[in-house]
Amino acid sequence: MSQRYEYGIDFDRIAAIDIHTHVEVDGHGHKAYTDELIEATEKYFKREPGALSSVDAVADLYRRHNTAAVVFTVDARTAMRHVPNSIEDLVAGAVRNRDVLIPFGSVDPWHERRAVHRVHELVRDYGVKGFKFHPSMQAFEPNDRRFYPIYEAIAEAAVPALFHTGQTGMGSGLPGGGRVKLRYSDPMLLDDVAADFPELTIVMAHPAVPWVDSQIAIAAHKANVYLDLSGWSPKYFPPQLVHAMGRQLRTKALFGTDFPYIALDRWRRDFETLDIDPAVVPLVYKQNAMRVLGLAP
Repeated sequence: MSQRYEYGIDFDRIAAIDIHTHVEVDGHGHKAYTDELIEATEKYFKREPGALSSVDAVADLYRRHNTAAVVFTVDARTAMRHVPNSIEDLVAGAVRNRDVLIPFGSVDPWHERRAVHRVHELVRDYGVKGFKFHPSMQAFEPNDRRFYPIYEAIAEAAVPALFHTGQTGMGSGLPGGGRVKLRYSDPMLLDDVAADFPELTIVMAHPAVPWVDSQIAIAAHKANVYLDLSGWSPKYFPPQLVHAMGRQLRTKALFGTDFPYIALDRWRRDFETLDIDPAVVPLVYKQNAMRVLGLAP
């Protein structure tokens, strides 16, 4: 019988919500990505080899920091020819740690009708609170209308969709980048989706280098589009993004680390050095995410 997640987080007490954390291995030892991609990503982020993040380890860390974390994996089995770690196992872990973890689901878009069914199943039976897509890893153009029924199902469930945008550490340094194509993660492809699904909350993950100006324009133009600040140390944020965070994106930017690739302490330490309006800080750390998750007006 499935374990269904329900919120157990004290949102009045919790200091922040990290909208972007990865669970890389499940309780059965199944990994999110192929060994080749894991090794390349470890080199890109200068991580200790073999230090894969588990759901309970994420919970322990974030509990110590009084911070909630959105946890997910990526189902890219068609493009990567690799079955990811179990989403069911991830949700069970979030149920065990419901005081700090928020589970997102993932579907392989190339499964089309089965992906639509899977969206309904993960929301209805497992209680996931959103869905994660990585167009470059999943090798799909988000604005291809064959995938629109998936977005219709997510919009019907009234949960957000989080899309990787910009360059990626996945496959970085490998011949051909491990066959990972960056163009699928151009945020302009999501502008079509946001326009065609105004009822769907979309989060563009990461400062979308080399398309940051497009990303800023889309988030400012579309009321249903947000962006998260994960995957980069804040000291490397493009200056136009830092400028926009204090102005047109003050209610649109979300705290995210990309843990375990960017450490929680490092991200916070570097964020404190940015020249932004102090009134924006609580918006970024928690209040904007509360709206994205449907927990606040």
